[in-house]
Amino acid sequence: MGQDFEVVEVTTDDLLRGLPKKQLWVAAAPPEQAIALVLAAVPDGWTAVLTDDQLEPDQVELLNLMPGDVRQLTR
Repeated sequence: MGQDFEVVEVTTDDLLRGLPKKQLWVAAAPPEQAIALVLAAVPDGWTAVLTDDQLEPDQVELLNLMPGDVRQLTR
């Protein structure tokens, strides 16, 4: 494949039952760039961390991401 796809967990400032809501995003970038790309796409004050999750090749194909793209997976 040759392309990195990192799954990133974002913590929002929206609350759900008194707890910060979480979202999953994917970044078509190496780990050292993935968090910065996702944080640039979300509101200020939200936080992001890499997960250990891996996308399956068919999932990557469906997303059709170009290098540097990010996409929200969950709301």
